[in-house]
Amino acid sequence: MASNRIGRINEEIQRELSDLLRNLKDPRVQATMISVTRVETTPDLRYAKIYVSFLDKTKAKEAIKGLKSAGGYLRRELSAALQLRYTPELQWQEDDSITRGAHMLDLLNSLNIKKDDEDEESDD
Repeated sequence: MASNRIGRINEEIQRELSDLLRNLKDPRVQATMISVTRVETTPDLRYAKIYVSFLDKTKAKEAIKGLKSAGGYLRRELSAALQLRYTPELQWQEDDSITRGAHMLDLLNSLNIKKDDEDEESDD
């Protein structure tokens, strides 16, 4: 039962942070498009690990620094939006799952191409 509650809180934090990031005025954060891909909150709701993905990977480190510096503001706004006893401390992490997924897809496609080439050679 509690895990379902944590899941709903994670989704709500993700939704609120996505909205708040659009209004953030830090130039490091505005320099690239940022997507909140996942939120993992500890069971005691003290810490939340925020996984973010960036459109421009070269500006990711600067954007993470900008997000960390805006952490207090984001936490305060999150506290106003959510009715929780404790507002979790935000820990930012770059999410590379999209990049890894694309790499795996490329590997699978290369296997299919090699198999098709072998089939064509055996038909001749």
